[in-house]
Amino acid sequence: MSDHYDFLIKNAKVFDGSAKPINQDIAILDGKIAARGVGLSDENAVKVIDASGKWAMPGLFDIHTHYDLELEMAPGLPESTRHGTTTVVIANCSLGLAFGSQRKGEADPIVDCYARVENIPKSVLKLAADNVSWETPAEYLHHLNTLNLGPNVATLFPHSMMRIDAMGFDASISRGPTSDELNTMKKSLKEGLEMGYVGFSTDALPFHYLANQPNTAKTIPTQFAQYSEIKALTQVVRDNDAVWQATPPKDSAVNTLKTFLLTSGRLHGKPMKTTVVAALDIHNNRKIIFLGRLMAKLLNSKWVQGKLYLQSLGAPFKTWADGAVTPLSEEIPELRRLNETDLEEREKRAQIMADPEYIKSFKAMWLKGKQGRGIDRMKTLLRIEDYAFNRVLGDMTVEVCPVDEWEGRNFQEVFDRIVSFNMGSVSELTAKEKGLIGSDFFWIGDEADFMLQMLRTFDSDLSWSTTSANRNLSTVRELLMDPLLLPGFNDSGAHLTNMAFYDVNLRSLKLAAQGGDSDVAFMVKRLTRDPAEVFGIEGGTIEVGDQADVILIDPEQLQNYDGEANVERIYREEFKHEQLVNRSKSVVPLVMISGKIAWENEHFSADLGTQKMGNVRLGKNARAPLIFRQ
Repeated sequence: MSDHYDFLIKNAKVFDGSAKPINQDIAILDGKIAARGVGLSDENAVKVIDASGKWAMPGLFDIHTHYDLELEMAPGLPESTRHGTTTVVIANCSLGLAFGSQRKGEADPIVDCYARVENIPKSVLKLAADNVSWETPAEYLHHLNTLNLGPNVATLFPHSMMRIDAMGFDASISRGPTSDELNTMKKSLKEGLEMGYVGFSTDALPFHYLANQPNTAKTIPTQFAQYSEIKALTQVVRDNDAVWQATPPKDSAVNTLKTFLLTSGRLHGKPMKTTVVAALDIHNNRKIIFLGRLMAKLLNSKWVQGKLYLQSLGAPFKTWADGAVTPLSEEIPELRRLNETDLEEREKRAQIMADPEYIKSFKAMWLKGKQGRGIDRMKTLLRIEDYAFNRVLGDMTVEVCPVDEWEGRNFQEVFDRIVSFNMGSVSELTAKEKGLIGSDFFWIGDEADFMLQMLRTFDSDLSWSTTSANRNLSTVRELLMDPLLLPGFNDSGAHLTNMAFYDVNLRSLKLAAQGGDSDVAFMVKRLTRDPAEVFGIEGGTIEVGDQADVILIDPEQLQNYDGEANVERIYREEFKHEQLVNRSKSVVPLVMISGKIAWENEHFSADLGTQKMGNVRLGKNARAPLIFRQ
C-alpha cells in the first residue's frame, strides 16, 4: 500500500455509520479514501490534519432542499457546506428546473410556482429564470454537471413542471390529463428515471398557491392531479425502483391513508420507497404526530409491506414573518389574501386591511376558539385546532421593528403596553411609543384589532417569529431516533427570510449525543448511509475507495452549540436580497468534498463555488444512466 497521501487525518474518533466509533487515521489520495487504520505514516503526506479530540464522519445528507435556484447563482451552497452537508437532494415538492424556464406567452412558471410555496422573492426567481438555457431533463442533468458544485447534487423529477410540459400551463392548473397527456407524462418520467433522476416529487398540501395574477387563488399544478394520475405515475417509480417524495393531503386522514397505501408491496406487487413531509409535533394539533407515526407503523408492517419514511425535523419549527408573509399565512384564508399581493405592494395590502368586510373576517378568524363555547373553543382547549399557527400573542416575538422598544418583546407584552397607555395607566413608555399609539393604536379594543393594526402600521418592516411545532426537544429526539422516520425537511434554499434550518443536521447530532457514542453512531447512519440507500445513490460512506466526502466535528463545541441563538439575517450579494442563516462557529472544523477542502477553521476555501468539488448523483438503479459530456 502506498504511503503517499494528499491528506492524512490523524487520531480521529471515526463514526462511519456502520457500528460504534473507532480511533483511526484516514488517508486521502486523488479525491478518494486511500487508507484507514491506526498509526498511518505521515512522512509522505502533503498535509497532515490533527483530529485529536474530534469526530470524523462521512459528509452529511440534506434530503429536502429547494436549492434548484441557488445552484444557478452560488453552486458552492456555502450556507449548507459550512455545517458539514456534502450531498443535497433538490426538486422536492413537485418543483424544479428539469424542463427549463417553461416561459410561454405571459406564463412564467418558475416565478409563479416558487414565489409563495417557497417564499422566495420574485426578483430572486427572475434572476435565475432569466439565465436558464436548457429545455429538456437530459439537458438539465448535463447543465448541473457543468456547475462548480460544492456539495453533491441528486435531483428528483418534478410533477408540477412535468404537468406544465405535457399539458400547457393553463390546462395544468385547471383539469386532469387526457389519456395522451398522461401517457406523455409516464414516458417522460420513465426516461428521466432511466437517465438518472433519483425519484419523483409531488405535493398535496392545500395551501401551496401560485404567485402571479390571475391565478393567485389557484394551487400549483401537481394539486390538480387526481388519485388515478398519481397511481399511474408512481407505478413508473415502482417499476424503476426509485423513490417518491410527497406531502399529504392534510385535511383528509382517509385520503392520506389511501394515497400512501401506494407504498404497499402487498397491494401493488412490490414496495415503493416513499418519503413524506413531515413528522412535526405541531403544538396546537397534537393528534397529527400521533396519526403520522401510526400510519408509518401500519404501512411499514409485514401485512402492508410498505417502505414509507416520514421526514422529521431535528429542531424547533421556528419561523419568521415579514409582516403577514410567512409559511404559516397561506393556511389561513384571511392572511393568505395578503400574501396574494407582491411583497412590494404595500398600498394594495393597506387597501385590503381597510375594507370593512375584511376587517370583520379578520377579527372572526383571529378570535376563533379563544372565547365563548362551542366546537372551536373545545378544539383550542384540547389542542386539536385546524391551523398550525396558533395565534397566541405570547408565542409571537418581535424581532425587527421601527419601534426599537418593542424588539425582543412578545406581542402580548406590546399589546399590554398599548392597552395600559390607552386606559390612562402609568407606564414607562417612551415618547416615540406614545406618539405611535396616539396616532395608530388609540382605537384598539381587543387583540384582533391589535394584530390587524400591527400589520397595517408596519407591513414588512415588522419581522416577528413563532415556534409552532417541535417545542419539546425530548419529543424531537424521539422522532429523530425512530427507525421508521428519516431526518430531513430542512427546506434549505427556500423561505429566505422565514426559516433557518441549514444547521439542523448538527442539531440532530447534538440531540443524539445525549445517549452516548452508540446513539451518535446511529444518527450518523441516519444522516449518511440511510438517505443514500433510500434515494438509491452513491455516498454516505468512507470506506477505502470511496469518494472522500469527510467532515470533522468538535464534540465539545457541538455540546455548547445553541442553534436557536445563532440565527443571523445577512445580505446575500448573489441574490441581491437578505437571508436568514445559521452560524455554528467552531463546531465543524473541516469539510472535504471529493478530497478537496471546502471549509476549514471558519473559512471557506477559495475553490468553493469556483472549482467543481461535488458531483451529480445519479440513481444507482437507473437502467440507462446518462453519460455526461466532457
